[in-house]
Amino acid sequence: MGKKSLLKGAAVMAAAGIIVKLLGAVFRIPLANMIGSIGMANYSPAYSLYSFLLVFATAGLPVAISKMVSERYAVGQFREAERVFRLSRTLMMIIGIIGFIVLFFCNELIAELINLPGSALSMRATAIALLLVPIMSSYRGYFQGMQEMRPTAISEVAEQLFRVVFGLLLAHLMLSSQFEMLGYTAEQRGAAGGCFGASAGSIGGLAVMLIVYMVSRRKIKLRIKRDRTREHESSKTILKKIAAIAIPITIGAAIMPIVNLIDAGIVQTRLLSSGWDATAAESLYGQLTGFASPVIQFPQVFMTAIVMSLVPMVSAAHRLGNRKELHEHISLGMRTTTIIAFPAAVGMFVLAEPILTLLYSSQKASAIGAAPCLQIYSIGFVFLAIITTMTGALQGIGKQHLPVINLCIGVAAKFIVTWTLTAVPFINVKGAAIGSATAYLIAMILDIIVIRKYSGVRFPVGLTVIKPLVSALVMGAVVILVYMGLDSLLGSSGTATLIAIFIGVVVYGLMVLRTKTIRREELMDISFGRKIVSICDKLRLW
Repeated sequence: MGKKSLLKGAAVMAAAGIIVKLLGAVFRIPLANMIGSIGMANYSPAYSLYSFLLVFATAGLPVAISKMVSERYAVGQFREAERVFRLSRTLMMIIGIIGFIVLFFCNELIAELINLPGSALSMRATAIALLLVPIMSSYRGYFQGMQEMRPTAISEVAEQLFRVVFGLLLAHLMLSSQFEMLGYTAEQRGAAGGCFGASAGSIGGLAVMLIVYMVSRRKIKLRIKRDRTREHESSKTILKKIAAIAIPITIGAAIMPIVNLIDAGIVQTRLLSSGWDATAAESLYGQLTGFASPVIQFPQVFMTAIVMSLVPMVSAAHRLGNRKELHEHISLGMRTTTIIAFPAAVGMFVLAEPILTLLYSSQKASAIGAAPCLQIYSIGFVFLAIITTMTGALQGIGKQHLPVINLCIGVAAKFIVTWTLTAVPFINVKGAAIGSATAYLIAMILDIIVIRKYSGVRFPVGLTVIKPLVSALVMGAVVILVYMGLDSLLGSSGTATLIAIFIGVVVYGLMVLRTKTIRREELMDISFGRKIVSICDKLRLW
């Protein structure tokens, strides 16, 4: 039952994540085409700063809520679970107010510090989101702790939909000359319009969560009424436990935005010191952050979906002392990660330039320039995917501080590598991508060591690594051959890319079935799994 719940929960979150990322592509791709690499160079640091500040409100606390609610639901303490949520929600409101004040009133100072003064308006545009998203996240964590993933999924889709519609609309409006009185260039104004989409999204997402919560109140009250447990923790004790879980997770989650802020802070400086002029340096930085980086974030949604389902289930198994179920959850989470990460990485590596030129057709030169960065990022993606899953597993067993330490070590290496390589003229911004991949590799190795030490889980190398990797490599070989043939035959890179990707999905699906990377009984546990099994039986693919 646990395995089924994990796969279903991950499937729900992955489905929502796919929709969110598709909507994100609908947003980022036309935005980049609209405001160009210069505009994206002003958009990216503002959004990176927003993401960094948001971490303090939305990273550790929702996980803490999810973990603590899940543990209390496992032993029938529904009343205490509700108290955990209410206290956390109040804390989130306070943090949201602080974040809003920082970003709304200090944006010009921060923009000057990173040598991109034009990004100040974009920073101010995201301030409302910092006020509302923390409150929304408290509701999401509560429902995730109850192992109900649909409310979070629905609100994420609503949030992104509002962001896309209002972000693109405002970006388009702000580009017009009637807003010249703001004192910013058209590209800078367009970037600010795009950034306001985050604030609009927070309004839509929070509205959905409030509606879902009100609809669920009767069911929650009935559970509380049936609660016959006598345990009652003081508010102070609950807050201490929340802090013990949330603070290490928050620090760890802050490290990834810090990586982006490192790039924002030193890439420009190092490019200028190596001889690039200011405009060229800004354009190169825009290629890295506005073109290559967003593409790598799409498959990451699957990893987030796995973790959202994994943490409460690992926490419940750990609380009940069920070691067998604990190992099953962690092992399945790791295998699901590699099954998704390997083909995504191989596909992005072999089709880096065709994918970017397809997505950013009106900015072809920038897209081609960003292709080497995407290839490097695709390698690092595998390491990052495993880090994400291992972090969730360690959080579930109460060792949330360990992935933080490991990632800090990786980021230290990232700083050294980025600082050194970015100043080499022929490497330039690729040095930042290499630095990120290095950080992920180091942190991944350390995470695997500690998860084996503290949980005792052992991952079957053949099933977890070799089979999905071989399947992905076969897929990659087929994809590049198909693309090259169709590109020469059709004379259309975009059409060749889409067909090659489709064939790659089919080939990889067949490979994982033939190599038994995915087992028959596991397919039966997910949505539409029985239909897939029926088709496979008829075609004798097992």
